[in-house]
Amino acid sequence: MTSPQSVVLTILHTSDIHGHLYPTDYRGPGDKPLGLAKLATLIRRERSQTASLLLLDNGDFLQGTPLMYHYAKFDRSGVHPAARALNALRYDAVVLGNHEFNYGLDLLDQAISDSNCPWLSATITRTTDGQPAYGQPYRIFTPVAGIRIAVLGITTPYIPNWEEPAHIEGLSFEDALEATARWVAHIRANENPDAVVVCYHGGFERDPATGAPTEPLTGENQGYAICERLAGDIDVLLTGHQHRLLAGEVNGVVIAQPGSAGQAMARVELEFEPRPEGGWTLRRKGARLLMAEEADTADEEFLSLFVDDEQRTQHWLDQPIGRTEGDLSIPDPFIARQADHAFTEFVNRVQMAVTGAELSCAAIFTNEARGFGDRITMRDVVSNYIYPNTLKVVRLSGRDIREALEQNARYFEKDESSGGLRVSDAYLEPKPQHFNYDMWEGIDYVLDISKPVGQRVVKLERGGIPLEPDDHFTVVMNSYRAGGGGNFDMLKNKPVMREIPTDMTEILADFIRESEVVQAGCDHNWKVIY
Repeated sequence: MTSPQSVVLTILHTSDIHGHLYPTDYRGPGDKPLGLAKLATLIRRERSQTASLLLLDNGDFLQGTPLMYHYAKFDRSGVHPAARALNALRYDAVVLGNHEFNYGLDLLDQAISDSNCPWLSATITRTTDGQPAYGQPYRIFTPVAGIRIAVLGITTPYIPNWEEPAHIEGLSFEDALEATARWVAHIRANENPDAVVVCYHGGFERDPATGAPTEPLTGENQGYAICERLAGDIDVLLTGHQHRLLAGEVNGVVIAQPGSAGQAMARVELEFEPRPEGGWTLRRKGARLLMAEEADTADEEFLSLFVDDEQRTQHWLDQPIGRTEGDLSIPDPFIARQADHAFTEFVNRVQMAVTGAELSCAAIFTNEARGFGDRITMRDVVSNYIYPNTLKVVRLSGRDIREALEQNARYFEKDESSGGLRVSDAYLEPKPQHFNYDMWEGIDYVLDISKPVGQRVVKLERGGIPLEPDDHFTVVMNSYRAGGGGNFDMLKNKPVMREIPTDMTEILADFIRESEVVQAGCDHNWKVIY
């Protein structure tokens, strides 16, 4: 219960909006329980009911919807849509996420300069002098009664494993745990804060409830280690990146993570009590999630800022660019991942055609992917290929390829209740990772899920001849996978034979336009058995 003399501060925290301003996923009609316009309704409600409020975003704002893609690739007029959103809702600070770099530094610099609030990151520095590359590492806020709130921005250092080198030229990425420890010590020693809030575009490498490891300790996510090492030094850890819905406490540190695409927002409450000698003591703290579905309607005043952008985007999405002959639809993505399918064969064939690579691998990114119908529009392309990946051709050995296929085979588990297959928990927790299961073209292979993990590739041939460990091939894949993303360490640091700097969505669209008619084909070069 709040004492008469205490002061309560509310922190609202969004993360991984991924360009979702409207309550839509752009795949079809209908109002969805997501998007910043829905959260804007909740933000305005909170402002009307709360005397003291900080509004923070935790990154991955600039990429993820056709609206943001269209602006980045074809428009760039006026204030960046992300900055318009941040300014309209009066955000106090934003942390840089890994996807902020997807469209290059020029667009990122524009979004930052267009924003009225600071962008923070203590872990992203200039290679030349080691100084923070974007504004400042932290900001001190005094929202009420002289109470000093330190907000430290931290970004996952794993970005060089995913991003195009040209998009991060001149930048260095520091370990999140070490940077947080150093900067928190600096803040405690020099700023006399009443509370320290760490906004971390990264997640948890361990289960927040049990501490059990949930992923390889690569340094991509270090939230649990931060709570362990800095318990007592930080008060709140606001996280993101993993798209999880979390609110609770780890080692006395209040934690929150509000999913993605504007499906939720974290609400943190800090209660301060005055000390007799002056100053404040943090007496109580807690976090909960506010779901977008709690908003009856999207904020129309907010959406009015993006009407022209949305109209241009919708017109672009509905442009017909080609048609199909044969079946390129995906009625069930799970079934399509169990044997060669016409749609993935098409994507792989396009990748091989534009690069000249001998082999190719590609994924069905989400369970919402539905392939192509008789008529293909840009909406179909961006709905199926949702990431702004470019292509790389790397030189792999037969040993590398076998290891990559064994990693793919971990996607499946035997479902003992039905006798069939299911997606393994490792690919569902802490978030669905269907994008980390690849299907290959140019080789013939069989994955047997009844075999032990690591021994599931029971056939691996090319032209009827088994692949030897020391054979070498050129393989085209997306830039994320070529960097080892998705626990494909065997693909990291391989010789790059060729790079295609064009987004894969543009490559697919151009191929379809030039072909006019896409013929469905499938050579049935691989399958999964159990």
